[in-house]
Amino acid sequence: MGTVTEEKGHGDRGEVGPMTGDKVSAVSTVAAPLARVFAVLADPGTHAAIDGTGWVRRAADRAPLTEVGQVFRMEMYHPDHPDGDYRVANQVHVLDPPHAIGWLTGQEKEDGRLEFGGWSWRYDLLPLGPAATEVTLTYDWSAVPPSIRAYLAFPPFGPGHLPQSLRHLAGLVGSGSGA
Repeated sequence: MGTVTEEKGHGDRGEVGPMTGDKVSAVSTVAAPLARVFAVLADPGTHAAIDGTGWVRRAADRAPLTEVGQVFRMEMYHPDHPDGDYRVANQVHVLDPPHAIGWLTGQEKEDGRLEFGGWSWRYDLLPLGPAATEVTLTYDWSAVPPSIRAYLAFPPFGPGHLPQSLRHLAGLVGSGSGA
């Protein structure tokens, strides 16, 4: 089974690092090969199991993430959302297999137009040998405009979210998912 053998943020062992500007990151070493970790991250069907908040419910689009610009939708739930249940549209903006993957999160309007709020998720992977990978998870809200910051606090989750997500990822890659 995959395990988180180290968590750190911006160089500090054992915790999420301090926020730098409008970003927060966590770093963990998981006991799984680089290709397996990337395959799990590139599978939208695994994202609900990775999520450390419990907000991601399921993938509406299950095709593997294979190109920049690809859009994939996720069914979500948040008790403070006006509808409770809602859908986000994510657009891949970083894809460097098997080293990096990231996406912008937003909404798809009724006319099919995509609208993004200015925040993104990114995973950077570094092989540490044939069976270990360092994973850096970064949440970046630097492009969020003042109009959105007026009603949403950033980051919108507690300090345990990123390390929890990395622990969930470690469990998935260790069970052989995505390989």
